Amino acid sequence: MASTTADTATTTTAATGPRGPGAEGPGSGGSGAGRRRLDLSTLLIEGRAFLALALIIVVFSLLSPNFLTVDNLLIMTSHVAIFALLSMGMLLVVLTGGIDLSVGSTLGFSAVIAGFLLRGVPLDIFGVTLYPSVPVAVLLSVGLGGLIGALNGVLVARFNVAPFVATLGMLYVVRGAALLMTNGRTINDLSGTEGLGNTGFEWLGFQRILGIPAGVLIMAAVALVLALVLARTTFGRWLYATGGNARAAELSGVPVRRVTVWVYVVSGLCSAIAGVILASTLTSASPTAGNTYELTAIAGVVIGGAALAGGRGTVRGTLLGAFVIGFLSDGLVLVGVSAYWQTVFIGAVIVVAVMLNSLQYGGPRRRARANAGKAPAAGSDGDAAPTGQGASTGQGPATSPSAADGSPSPEERS
Repeated sequence: MASTTADTATTTTAATGPRGPGAEGPGSGGSGAGRRRLDLSTLLIEGRAFLALALIIVVFSLLSPNFLTVDNLLIMTSHVAIFALLSMGMLLVVLTGGIDLSVGSTLGFSAVIAGFLLRGVPLDIFGVTLYPSVPVAVLLSVGLGGLIGALNGVLVARFNVAPFVATLGMLYVVRGAALLMTNGRTINDLSGTEGLGNTGFEWLGFQRILGIPAGVLIMAAVALVLALVLARTTFGRWLYATGGNARAAELSGVPVRRVTVWVYVVSGLCSAIAGVILASTLTSASPTAGNTYELTAIAGVVIGGAALAGGRGTVRGTLLGAFVIGFLSDGLVLVGVSAYWQTVFIGAVIVVAVMLNSLQYGGPRRRARANAGKAPAAGSDGDAAPTGQGASTGQGPATSPSAADGSPSPEERS
């Protein structure tokens, strides 16, 4: 066996030649050009969100002189903050291979709760009306959003209800509750009364710190926290492992059910924060607010490069996706495009993003399946080396689990 292995190694070296620097065959020029073409195509696919955003800025800057003004950029970024908060919460759910269709309804319900509390809570039994302060109303509204997310997580993780079905049902329940609380009417005038101590709610929507809207700063803070969690914490590694292969992650000791519940909780919290900011900006709370926003959130995640199958996606990419959606929508309004055409354009962008996702993630998987189907190369004595033999005998490097399943590195996660 030893002589056979040596002969095989000699034959392989003679057939392939040395692989040192500069030891390239006659066809190396063509392969180098092929690699350059591959690198360019990879760059275009992986950087699609950034390139799309740059293209949108250039096109609308040429079509409208007001698009790139500082005031307009701040206004558009304020609009993007709502979409970005929803998309970042959705990202965590998508990373586990799930979906949350209730984010738009949670946004509207949280806004209604904030408005209901600020307008006064009548206690007919005692003949009094309570007027909570703004911080109390905001915290209760956001906490209720987290509770809705927890219910979604329990349905999915503990009762094994399909995420699509569980969150679709919650979408109708939460939206119906908001309509019942308001009788379908919008709660107006949330500025409060000085004597009741419930003023200042509009701060979240109109206040600027160093010239930047408060909602944008909240969006940036949430993005920073989530990026650090995904890239630098054990929970982030658990989350990617759950999305990559939930069964393997569970066998490896990952608390898959707990991770699943918590990602839905975070999604609910992000939706509630977005709802409070929206209500503060409008100084009113509508029970129909956030209608179809769940589709916008999914679009931001997909355009940002996340895989709907789970296990791949970054906060950075999702932010870019939200900016693409927001800037495209506002740019079309600015140049006077009909609202019907806006829907067509945004839908086309989503379709293209899904196609590029298929190219980015489907290609490697197809190649991996094709390679797995090939028979292993046999030695001169007809015996094939078993899988992983090099790792066990010291003949070659072992492949790490993260490399085998294609999980992103900590740098890629941020």
